[in-house]
Order: sequence, then C-alpha cells, then structure tokens
Amino acid sequence: MSTPELASSYAALILADDGVEITSDKLQSLIKAAGVEGVEPIWTSIFAKALVGKDVKDLLSNVGSGGGAAAPAAGGAAAGGDAGAAPAEEAKEEEKEESDEDMGFGLFD
Repeated sequence: MSTPELASSYAALILADDGVEITSDKLQSLIKAAGVEGVEPIWTSIFAKALVGKDVKDLLSNVGSGGGAAAPAAGGAAAGGDAGAAPAEEAKEEEKEESDEDMGFGLFD
C-alpha cells in the first residue's frame, strides 16, 4: 500500500474511533497534522465517499466473518423469522447443486 492510502486509512480509523463523521476535509486535516506530505485530496475524497453511511468499527469487527449468506439467516431468526426454515433452504440448494452434476457430461469430457 502506498503512503497516501495508508495515511487516509489511518486517518479514517482515528475519526471512526473518536465517533467523528468521516469527511474529506477532516481526513486532510488529520493527515496534515501528522506531518504526512504528498497526499493528494483525491485520496481523502475517495476514502470519505467509500465510507459514507458505513460503521467502520463494525466493518473491522466483521473482517473475515464469512460471506453474506450467514448474515441474512441470522437476521431472519433474530427478527422473529422461523429458525427451522434456514436448514430447509440449504438442503434445497444442495440438491440443486447435486442435480447439476448429473447432466451426463463433465467440463473436461
């Protein structure tokens, strides 16, 4: 990662940790206060736009937690959905995948 990317990332983390809204101007101010030179405003603008409406702390907490499939299943059960419905859906998906393999030919045949 280059210096502008790192500086913008760290500045965004600092703002998120303090609970301050992440904007391009605030990122630039932090970077200048840290004495980092050569960071173009485009970098801070990109980071600010990418993080609009996102909870950075939540993003960091869920790094490597898997794909999006687990989140809807958990959200449905937590919202009062039928907890028994999720395994049934998984079984249907597995059956569909198995039937695709039984077409009588393979990719390398």
